[in-house]
Amino acid sequence: MKNDIINEVRKRKTFAIISHPDAGKTTLTEKLLLYGGAIHLAGTVKGRKAQKYAVSDWMEIEKQRGISVTSSVMQFDYKGYKINILDTPGHQDFSEDTYRTLMAADSAVMLIDGAKGVEEQTKKLFHVCRMRGIPIFTFVNKLDRYCKNPFELMEEIEETLGIRSYPMNWPIGIEGNFKGVYNRKLAQIELFESGFHGQNIVASKAGSVDDSTFKQYIGEHLYAQLCEDIELLDMAGDEFDLEKVKAGELTPLFFGSAMTNFGVQPFLEEFLNLAPAPLPRKTEEGIVIPEDEMFSGFIFKIQANMNPTHRDRIAFIRICSGRFYKGMEVNHARINKKVKLAQPQQFLAQDRTIIEEAYAGDIIGVFDPGIFTIGDTLYEGKNSIKFEGIPMFPAEHFAMVSVKDAMKRKQFVKGIQQISEEGAIQVFKKPDYSSEAFIIGVVGILQFEVLEYRLKNEYNVDIDIKRMPYEFARWVNVDKVDKEILGYTDSALLVEDKYQRPVILFKDQWMMNRIMERNKDIQFIEIPPSM
Repeated sequence: MKNDIINEVRKRKTFAIISHPDAGKTTLTEKLLLYGGAIHLAGTVKGRKAQKYAVSDWMEIEKQRGISVTSSVMQFDYKGYKINILDTPGHQDFSEDTYRTLMAADSAVMLIDGAKGVEEQTKKLFHVCRMRGIPIFTFVNKLDRYCKNPFELMEEIEETLGIRSYPMNWPIGIEGNFKGVYNRKLAQIELFESGFHGQNIVASKAGSVDDSTFKQYIGEHLYAQLCEDIELLDMAGDEFDLEKVKAGELTPLFFGSAMTNFGVQPFLEEFLNLAPAPLPRKTEEGIVIPEDEMFSGFIFKIQANMNPTHRDRIAFIRICSGRFYKGMEVNHARINKKVKLAQPQQFLAQDRTIIEEAYAGDIIGVFDPGIFTIGDTLYEGKNSIKFEGIPMFPAEHFAMVSVKDAMKRKQFVKGIQQISEEGAIQVFKKPDYSSEAFIIGVVGILQFEVLEYRLKNEYNVDIDIKRMPYEFARWVNVDKVDKEILGYTDSALLVEDKYQRPVILFKDQWMMNRIMERNKDIQFIEIPPSM
C-alpha cells in the first residue's frame, strides 16, 4: 500500500498558469492539452468564425467575452505523468479566485507576452507564488509577432520581479521573423512548421547547432547571431541550478508561441522533467507529507451550476496525502463530523468523469450538499489536522443589490448565498435590514457584471445594482459597535458579514484613518480570520 502511494505520488504534477490578461494563458493551456492528447483540435479563444471556444472557458459568459472569469481544472496523462493544470483568470477583477487556486498548486508557469514584458497582474501573482515558495517556470509567448530583445526580457524579469532566469532555449529570429529555438540542453536547433494555424501538432526538425545545413534554413545572418548569443549566455549567464529552481530563486526560461505551437511540446517535456512532485503541506499540528497512508486534503474552490441541467454544486479538493477512493468516509474538521464524499470526479473544464481513486497531488470534485466552505480540511484517521486557512481578500467595490420581482425573493437569496460560498462575492447587511437587498462587496468591478449574468441565467432572477461610494472594509474586534465609534459622518457605514461579525465600510482612506485614530483601543482588521 505504502509503495503504491509513493509510486502514484511521484507521477503527479500539479501546477497553475499565471499571467496578465491577454498574454495567451488559455491558449497555452489548450496547446498543452492538445499535446497530451486530451483534446484533438484547439479552439481559439477569440477566433469566433468557426464557433470554437477555449476548452478551459466553460462558463457561458466566458465564451461570450473571450476571457476566463473562473479557475478551470484540467487533468490528463502524458508519458507516464498524471498532470493537473489549474488555468486561472488573468483579469485583475477575478484575482481572488486566482489567489485561492495558487494554494492548490505545487509550481507555477508564468506566461509573459514577448512584446509587453512583465505586466502589472503578473507582478502581483508572482509575489503570491514567491510567498508560497513554489518553483516558477517562465514561458515567453507570442514570439511569432514583434517581441522585445530576449536579453532585455531577462533583465526586465530580474529587475521587476527580483528573480534570476536561465534560458532553457533561445529564439532564432524575432520581430515577426521567428524560425524556431535553440535547445541549450540538447545543443540542437529546433525548427517549426506552423501548419493549420497551430491547431495540430507540428513536426520538429532537430540537429546539432554545428550542423552547417541549418544555415540554409535560418540564413547566414541569423545563424551568426545565434552563435554569438549562445556564447554570451554560456560565458556571462547564470548556471542552471535545480535546487535554486525548487526554492523559487531561479526561473527556467522558455521561448515560444502558443498560438502557432512553436516550442510548446519541448517546454512541456522539460517542465515535467524539472517540476516537483506533490510537496509537503503545513497544518496547525505540523507537516503532512504526500506519501502518508492516511488521506487528507482541503477545499480551495466551490462552484455551483457547472452543469446547468443538474444545478449541482461541486467542492474542489486538493489531495495533500494518501489515497482517496470512491465512497470513502472522512472527518470534516470545521464541523467535527464524519462525511461521505459522494460522486468523486475529475475534470476537463466542465467535462467530468467519475473516478474510483485518486492520490496526493490530484484535484478532485465532490458533490457539496451545502456543508463545505473554502478552506475546509478533510482527513482520515483519529489524529485531527487542520490545514492553514485560505485568506479572504478585502473587497474594494460595493453595491446595494436587490431583486426586481419580490415573488422571486427565495431564488434571489439562494443565488446570493451560493455565489458567495464560491468566494466570488462578499455579502454584507445592515443590522436589522430585510433580506430583500444585500450589500455586495467585490475585489474587481467586473464581478458585478458576472453576478448579474449568473443570477439571470442560473437562477432566473433579475436584479438592480446600485453602486455605493465605499472603498474599504474593516472588521472590528468588538461584540457591539455603537454609533460613537463612527461619529456623526456619512463617510462610514456599519454592516455585518454573513457570520454576523461587525464590519465598517469607509468611503476613503482619510476617514478610515481618522476613525481608527479616535478608537485606538479597537482593532481594525483588513483580512478577517477564517471561520
